[in-house]
Amino acid sequence: MKLPPRVADCHLHVFDPDRFPYDPEANPRPLKDPGTPAQFRAVMAAHGITHALLVSPWTGYRFDSRCTIDAVKRSKGQFRGIARPSPHVSDEQLRELKKAGMLGIRIDLLTDGMAVLAGPHGPNLLARIRDHGFMVQIQPEKDLLADVATRLRDSKAQIVIDHCGRPDPARGLNQPGFKALLKLADSGRCAVKLSGPFRFSHQPFPYRDADPYPKALLRAFGPENCVWGSDWPFVLLSGHVDYGPCLQALERWAPKAADRRRILWDTPQRLYGFR
Repeated sequence: MKLPPRVADCHLHVFDPDRFPYDPEANPRPLKDPGTPAQFRAVMAAHGITHALLVSPWTGYRFDSRCTIDAVKRSKGQFRGIARPSPHVSDEQLRELKKAGMLGIRIDLLTDGMAVLAGPHGPNLLARIRDHGFMVQIQPEKDLLADVATRLRDSKAQIVIDHCGRPDPARGLNQPGFKALLKLADSGRCAVKLSGPFRFSHQPFPYRDADPYPKALLRAFGPENCVWGSDWPFVLLSGHVDYGPCLQALERWAPKAADRRRILWDTPQRLYGFR
């Protein structure tokens, strides 16, 4: 697959436990050296990646975004960052994360629980994140998004959904969670990450049962609201995953070179402000 001159990987994590020790309460923890910023730069050089969006991981660090913040600051604009604070984050903490250069706040419905957004305090949390100038990045799974899609739409915030919404391939395109995701396309404030097929596929590589979902998302959102991400360094997976095949999967989902250029650079540049 021929790549455009600039390519942004819009979903990955970095770990540097020697400089930023893991949270003692983190469970599970990754390996001691699963993927440092320096190691990812080598991956970038090998695969033609020029920019990246770092997402502060739950694994190992829980609500501590310092490793991600440090990597972004050292990158001189090559990296941008998404923070992962506690659902009970204060306004002062949000101001500090904004000052540190973070672009958004990730809410993980799998680890934070549905009550974070579906409960009575959900609208206020979304409003505060929006008012501090952040986008809201959501990791759902199966039908979780169906229960909070209206609140996300009503928040008026820029929303980004991880890993194609992590649908269940056995249930088809009409499952409630995925239908709710498709309906968010008409909000004009939602983008989707075409990433992580290995997170929801029921099949081994090349995860063909996942293909209908990014294709449907591209039809609904258009390449101008879709980005690609690798999910490097592929933590907490039972099988081996390589970077190259993750990137090549995009050619199956978006066979037109012009669409891939938008997904790999034009949309990330607009959405995340890459230089």
